[in-house]
Amino acid sequence: MPAGHRPRHVARRDPRAHWLLFALALVVLLAALAFDGYARGAGGGSGRPESTSAAAAAPLDGPFVRAQQGRQVTRSLPAKTIALTFDDGPDPTWTPRVLDVLRRHGVPGTFFAVGSRVDAEPALTRRIVDEGHDLGSHTFTHADLSSAATWHRHLELSLTRNAIAGATGRQALLFRPPFSSRPGDVTAADLSALRDATGQGQIAVLADLDTNDWRRPGVDSIVRAGTPAGGTGAVILMHDGGGDRAQTVAALDVLIPRLQRQGYRFTTVSSALGVAAPTASTVDRARGTALRWFQALGAGLSTVMTWLLGVALVLGLARLAFQAACAWRHARRRPRRPARAVWAPVSVIVPAYNEAANIRATVLSLIRGDHPAVEVIVVDDGSTDGTADIVERLRLPGVRVIRQRNAGKPAALNTGIAYARADLLVLVDGDTIFQPDTIHRLVQPFADPRVGAVSGNAKVANRGRLLGRWQHLEYVIGFNLDRRTYALLRCMPTIPGAVGAFRRAALRDTRGVPGDTLAEDTDLTMAVHRAGWEVAYAERAIAWTEAPATLRQLWRQRYRWGYGTMQAMWKHRAALRERGAGGRLGRRALPYLTVFQVALPLAAPAVDVFAIYGLLFLPPSRLATGWLLLLLLQAATAAYALRLDGESLRPLWSLPFQQVLYRQIMYLVVVQAVVTALLGSRLRWHRMARTGAAAGLAAELTTRRPQAPTR
Repeated sequence: MPAGHRPRHVARRDPRAHWLLFALALVVLLAALAFDGYARGAGGGSGRPESTSAAAAAPLDGPFVRAQQGRQVTRSLPAKTIALTFDDGPDPTWTPRVLDVLRRHGVPGTFFAVGSRVDAEPALTRRIVDEGHDLGSHTFTHADLSSAATWHRHLELSLTRNAIAGATGRQALLFRPPFSSRPGDVTAADLSALRDATGQGQIAVLADLDTNDWRRPGVDSIVRAGTPAGGTGAVILMHDGGGDRAQTVAALDVLIPRLQRQGYRFTTVSSALGVAAPTASTVDRARGTALRWFQALGAGLSTVMTWLLGVALVLGLARLAFQAACAWRHARRRPRRPARAVWAPVSVIVPAYNEAANIRATVLSLIRGDHPAVEVIVVDDGSTDGTADIVERLRLPGVRVIRQRNAGKPAALNTGIAYARADLLVLVDGDTIFQPDTIHRLVQPFADPRVGAVSGNAKVANRGRLLGRWQHLEYVIGFNLDRRTYALLRCMPTIPGAVGAFRRAALRDTRGVPGDTLAEDTDLTMAVHRAGWEVAYAERAIAWTEAPATLRQLWRQRYRWGYGTMQAMWKHRAALRERGAGGRLGRRALPYLTVFQVALPLAAPAVDVFAIYGLLFLPPSRLATGWLLLLLLQAATAAYALRLDGESLRPLWSLPFQQVLYRQIMYLVVVQAVVTALLGSRLRWHRMARTGAAAGLAAELTTRRPQAPTR
């Protein structure tokens, strides 16, 4: 579908404002997914990672640390006083069980919550406070603050304060750094982290006794580790989240009664220090609520994107497998041998608008073919570059030039059809080069009287540069594999404008070439189906066409193709309810086009954003392995398609790079086309500046023919 014609109508400017919204949506999606990935990074336990462990260098005198008059002051619990503390919650399974045990024994506790889990469990967090327990901060993702940068420390503390304020309406006065334990084990790096927290008005809480319950050493071991010696007071460290805490729950039922019998009293940390958590401001509560909603949004989007990626992956793999299977069967089926070859006269219609760069080579390739009785009709559609004069100066027998005022490509085709003498008509773009045997091979399927139209095999002539190679791969892998599949299913939706043949009777049934869509070739092919005709694929009828040489030209061409294809699909939607050839088009081709040319490309930007999320938060080895496996599968399919088409495998080296830029252009074009369609805009024709590449390569390509496609 070359863009060599001007519009017959005045079009409004292509919509552009949606790109800002589109970019904003992708940024929000990435931010939400990234925040979800950050929040999911929460760990648990008291054991510091070995890579960041260090010997104690600055031991403290007590478990409570607060800033006072510019220095850090420590304090301990009095004798026979116990503060039960629990880290890493709230956990929907274990925190309620811990709360039930505390309520049964009538003792309070102090819970140091991970901020991301507070956002995930706001109701459970409120229950902790409502039942009279203390609630403190344990960072947002259980980060090791001793090895974190200052900005990271502040971020972890700020996010957790906001989360607690949003869930409970109170400020987080207390703070316990992850991987901390007893005052005697504090390192210089720990002290730096404690200063950051206490400098913001929080009280840091360490532990006198670490039960190491996160290791699940057994109930008896936890009880022994949590029992103070000599009647001293103690802050006891336990866990209500971060893993299986069944042993912790069972140990509490043993430890609490035992300590009560020994005369110990139980308190919260704030009661022991004589402080109370202040009420959070309205702004803090609003920030906390917004944070919780954003985290929930990220979690929801992560789930949706996981399913979307799975569905897209399954559909993509199924398509590749189905295409390969259909192509294999199509290549190996034995075509019906006609009683005699088709030698009937053929009229070739060439609509041309400003095709001076290629028209001479195009006409010469048509008139010098092997098929006898060929007339060539060049319809000059108001060209301003002397296209018609070039053809007339050739003075070739069997070549006629018809001039008309610019009316658009469909009108030019219909003019040529009206002047044509033969009943078999070949429609050719003005930038296309035929091989000597192309016309003859193209009309052979007409030996079957049921066939009303035939698609040829269009190939990219200017494939020397990277962009040309990418389009060459797309033509061979996508278009021609699809055409083999469509041919097998008898539902070919598009005969390319570069190389197609029609019976005059079929064109009469469709009332000529339609002009109310921008994809007139797709529109016409669908109309032929609905008129009851079969559409065949002649893969050996090869034509060389000039593909866009710049990204701008490629964008314009594919934008028009996408928009026009959607117009044609909508126009022929009634085929879904029809029988015969029209029903096959409606129930086979239209759903296929909807899924793989509209729906999946629309989802592709979100999938790419999810891939960036994976780069940030998934193990690189797993991501690289998955990408390489998909690439190898694509390469295998591409190699098979190239072999079927008699092409060299050398362009396969560019396949990985095609995923970086070319694929994104293709799906962004679909986004633009869908927006244009939804807004009801009329897209104008974009003329592609011809370079003469097809003409320049014509001699070489027709002399050095590719290996014949595999049957």
